[in-house]
Amino acid sequence: MSNIARHPRPAEIADWSLEQIMARYVAKFGTRTADWDAFSDASIEGYRRAQYRFVGAGASGKHDDANIVPAGNFTVSIMEVPPGQGNAPHTHEVEEVFFILQGRCVVFVEDEQGNRVSDELGPWEMVSCPPGVIHGYQNDRDEPCFLQVMLGRGKPDVAGFASQELFDKRDAHLSKDA
Repeated sequence: MSNIARHPRPAEIADWSLEQIMARYVAKFGTRTADWDAFSDASIEGYRRAQYRFVGAGASGKHDDANIVPAGNFTVSIMEVPPGQGNAPHTHEVEEVFFILQGRCVVFVEDEQGNRVSDELGPWEMVSCPPGVIHGYQNDRDEPCFLQVMLGRGKPDVAGFASQELFDKRDAHLSKDA
């Protein structure tokens, strides 16, 4: 019995063998590196976290790792968030999903007047943050939290921090990795 591919392969892999496809499109956690300097706010106490990149660079803006599965229309990474840490309130031009894998994490949305609504999520729970809505997360527990992060574009813009001071530092952070 033979199978029929009902959709064409992308031009860049049209002639690839199955072995080439598997070698380029499989990513295992053991081959990922924790990037504790992925974001310009990650060096600030309260915002420390590591990014493990799987598909595309995500909002860190780092597109240089040949070990990352190429992004088409979304990114996927895993964040390791130690107790007492999280990320700075920010926005994106696309939706961002936080899916809790291990531990617990408080997710929030807020407006420009500082009004905030929060909810604590545990394993197998998630939030989808719409474009332009200020959002983030915080690990208020005594154990690390691991969450999967997806962004709705293969090469999204770098996170737009709500704090003007952090926003002003993001370009300098990216240029040091160039």
